Amino acid sequence: MRKAKPKKRIILPDPKFNDTLVTKFVNNLMYSGNKNSAFEIFYDAIAVVAEKSGEDGLEVWKKALANVTPSVEVRSRRIGGATFQIPSEIRPARKMSIGMKALINFARKRHEKSMSHKLAAEVLAAFKEEGAAFKRKEDTHRMAEANKAFAHFRF
Repeated sequence: MRKAKPKKRIILPDPKFNDTLVTKFVNNLMYSGNKNSAFEIFYDAIAVVAEKSGEDGLEVWKKALANVTPSVEVRSRRIGGATFQIPSEIRPARKMSIGMKALINFARKRHEKSMSHKLAAEVLAAFKEEGAAFKRKEDTHRMAEANKAFAHFRF
């Protein structure tokens, strides 16, 4: 590669829970630079989760995030005129990014009153190992399992 790798940005922990993972999630949740409203949505969602589950909201969210985070994915590779779906491991940073984005995107597609309620409902569903984000992870794993025969083409 000709260019140098870009430096990793330092992400500051959030003010309430003092956790960098929360800040990364809120950065993904944020629309057009409105970080305060993104934090509000997240904190409200965590409060709703804590109320409905009767447990610590942040711990439920972390477990839900772990439940929707895939460990393998398939990548397309063209070999001799045919395109193969090759299963490959995902590096940890990308794993978390995929999990967060899945949780947020499927929360946005839900039919509830506010975004905080949508996010809370999706987090609770993921915590119970159900819901659309968890199904996406299962489908990804199933696809990797089905294409395990092409693993020797790994690049």
